[in-house]
Amino acid sequence: HNYILCEADMDRSEALNYITEKYSVQADYPFMQYPDVAVFRHANNKKWFAVVMSIQKSKLGMGGDGSVDILNLKCGPILAGSLRGEKGFYPAYHMSKTNWISALLDGTADYEKIKWLTDISFDLTYAKIKKRRTDGDEF
Repeated sequence: HNYILCEADMDRSEALNYITEKYSVQADYPFMQYPDVAVFRHANNKKWFAVVMSIQKSKLGMGGDGSVDILNLKCGPILAGSLRGEKGFYPAYHMSKTNWISALLDGTADYEKIKWLTDISFDLTYAKIKKRRTDGDEF
């Protein structure tokens, strides 16, 4: 069978490509014992903003055997709480369940929502450059 991904689906390779192209970053594979865990981090502060991995469905409380690809994204507690009620979104696997969410990469979670959440995660983890206050009479 040849399956054609419709625009509403995002699978693992599409997620990896989207993040790599949009944010100009390469995936890092930091865990030798888990070679399929792809971590995306900011160049300036090395903070993670997206993690793609394959886990057992049971780890998310899903029925059935086998594994599923997920994308972990930071989104903050209010958004994480509301997303948990939506199809394809779960409390984050292996991350802070308060501030992170896991999105299924099997077509269940909405494609546009995943892209929107990736932008939010990128922004939340980006190092803000603080302006230094200077005392004195420069003006």
